[in-house]
Amino acid sequence: MPFVSIGGVTLHHRHIEATGTSRPIIFINSLGTDFRIWDDVVARLTGEMPMLVYDKRGHGLSDIGSGVRSIDDHADDLSGLIDHFGFDKVVLYGLSVGGMVAQQLYARRPELVEALILSDTAHKIGTAESWKARIATVERDGIEAIADGIMKVWFTPEFHARRAEDLAGCRNMLTRQALPGYIGTCIAVRDADFTDSARRIAVPTLCVVGDQDGSTPPDLVRSLAELIPGARFEVIRNAAHIPCIEQPEALVSLIRDFVASLPEGKPAHG
Repeated sequence: MPFVSIGGVTLHHRHIEATGTSRPIIFINSLGTDFRIWDDVVARLTGEMPMLVYDKRGHGLSDIGSGVRSIDDHADDLSGLIDHFGFDKVVLYGLSVGGMVAQQLYARRPELVEALILSDTAHKIGTAESWKARIATVERDGIEAIADGIMKVWFTPEFHARRAEDLAGCRNMLTRQALPGYIGTCIAVRDADFTDSARRIAVPTLCVVGDQDGSTPPDLVRSLAELIPGARFEVIRNAAHIPCIEQPEALVSLIRDFVASLPEGKPAHG
């Protein structure tokens, strides 16, 4: 079964092996999603590079354990997963809050990180007031109360118009997340600020964003790229906050190009 216990927290994951010398790439999902958001990306990259996808603590089929209080809790889980699989170095792809988890893992264990792909994320997301308002609404009325608004920032108007079934499925994924995991991760994002640590990132970094992202707009993601020495910044057209669902082909092209630009490493373990 695709479950592993990390520090007493059972995490749901999928490990896709591949031959060759590519570093494993670990995909870290966004708030209110599970690892199925990567399906179209993984399908295109299978056989090209080792990959690991997993449900963050309190999301999907993973445990919440003792809860989520900070980005550190998610970084602990990611660190444990890397050790469990025996990876020497990895490429981290973090989407939204997943990008914050990637930044925190790098800050704590930089020797494990070959490169970073920071997607639709930032060094600081939202304000304390905006997160407090969201948390209060969800505590009172549930995730359902904010679902329609979230869909508007997750996906473009064209996606809403042409992919109604996919939109409905993604909405279901959001509203069926465990409330404690969702709220705890909201608190973690509210309190996270990587402005200083981003300046100390010293590995190849790609910052990417959908051109219509209403959650972490292009200018915000560009500001993250400007903090990171030598970071590359790319915009995906006709995508909002979750380009791995909306524009997987364009995203995969960027991933392939970025990974190909990295120095050759040792064969991946696992």
